[in-house]
Amino acid sequence: MAKRPADFEGEDNALKAGERPARPDNGNGNSNEAGTFEDEFEDEFESEDEVLEAGVDGRPDEEREAEEKREAMDMDQKTFIPGRDKLAAGESLSPDTSTYEMLHNLTTTWPCLSFDIVPDQLGDNRKAYPATLYAVAGTQAESKKTNQNELMVMKLSGLSRMDRRKDEEDSDDDDDDEEENADPILETKSIPLPSTTNRIRAHQYPPQNASRSPITHTATLLENSDIVIHDVTPHLTSFDTPGTMITPQQSKPLATLKMHRTEGYAVDWSPHAPQGKLLTGDNDGKIFITTCTEGGKWTPDNQPFTGHQSSVEDLKWSPNERNVFASASSDGTVKIWDVRSKSHKPAVSVQISDTDVNVISWSRQTTHLLATGADDGQWAVWDLRQWKPSTESGAKPVPVASFDFHKEQITSLEWHPTDDSIMAVAAGDDTLTLWDLAVELDDEESRDTAGVAGVPPQLLFVHYMELVKECHWHPQIPGCVMGTGGGGFG
Repeated sequence: MAKRPADFEGEDNALKAGERPARPDNGNGNSNEAGTFEDEFEDEFESEDEVLEAGVDGRPDEEREAEEKREAMDMDQKTFIPGRDKLAAGESLSPDTSTYEMLHNLTTTWPCLSFDIVPDQLGDNRKAYPATLYAVAGTQAESKKTNQNELMVMKLSGLSRMDRRKDEEDSDDDDDDEEENADPILETKSIPLPSTTNRIRAHQYPPQNASRSPITHTATLLENSDIVIHDVTPHLTSFDTPGTMITPQQSKPLATLKMHRTEGYAVDWSPHAPQGKLLTGDNDGKIFITTCTEGGKWTPDNQPFTGHQSSVEDLKWSPNERNVFASASSDGTVKIWDVRSKSHKPAVSVQISDTDVNVISWSRQTTHLLATGADDGQWAVWDLRQWKPSTESGAKPVPVASFDFHKEQITSLEWHPTDDSIMAVAAGDDTLTLWDLAVELDDEESRDTAGVAGVPPQLLFVHYMELVKECHWHPQIPGCVMGTGGGGFG
């Protein structure tokens, strides 16, 4: 799958932080005109039985098929697995477009190594094309050009499905398909940022006036350790309201939080606090909660949550318990916290890896399942009902599922929004993979991996994506996954 520089590449092109065939003419033509052929062996006669035995190339079919089989055995039949196998000099990868329902790539001036998808008002469970989606992202400009960093508010439209009928005859509904196969369009609104973005997350809640658009806030963790909160509602609505002008005041942050002394990468909005409740963690191992109070004032807690011996890499609120959250750290532990604890210490702490635990994802469908991804390339699923409070001793919990297919660090993972058996995983081996945890290993058919060694039966799909850092499912477009990395968005 070759990387091709472009402002926005269409579906026929494929796509660690801050570091990115026309069919050959064989000369054969087709003619509808029948001709007369001179037979230089016209005096020789072959019986009908001899002609039938000879097959298409003058040899018996069995002989020809046996030779083709021998030639196929001599060819390199090895399946190329991105992240495992290395390309030789002059080789490049191209996607098998028949395996994609939709595939588009997008490059920006500066890499955006963190982004989030913004829910919209276009409906749930959308399957019509061309598709439209909204997103926010933060840039990572070069150190000498940090003043060019920005928060990008994006609308991507005209996202057509793959054209699978290129070799088929034109049908009567070609006019209808012109719109479905429209060219992709990117629209952006820019908000200046004073530093590189480490992580960005969006939060949306309904307005008091039901006739107005939902309110969308973003929290951006910057490399300079500040956290900036913006209201990007006017930027989003301007895409669909021609003539709308964004004033400089509307692009100013609602709040700039400075309680962290070091930069961080961990941030999450509470799903249980509509007005806004934010978790943030830093490289000192400290976790703060910031709440939007009456009047729109953003107030951090005076006392941080402490207990990690190293940097906090990721944070997730419980999907069903408003006072509970989980944290992952480079100290190899995952901890469960109760915000009502006066000590601000973890309720549960489990050492799950000898390396950094980079990312976690809490299942919204089966809320006792937590997925983790580590620096050694291993990702796992844990049953939190087996985790005991920190004051209790006992056997170390074991994951209900664990995979070491990836050989580089796990950079992102996320449960499918509606199917608790499907997982998207991004890794430092330049791959974004999809997994089905419902595959039964006692089923002989499910264990079949077409003879490819080292591939778990649960692995559904491998997509090559240069320096991929984050991936997210679109909550309203079934099966749509978006990723970002050093080579752009896909």
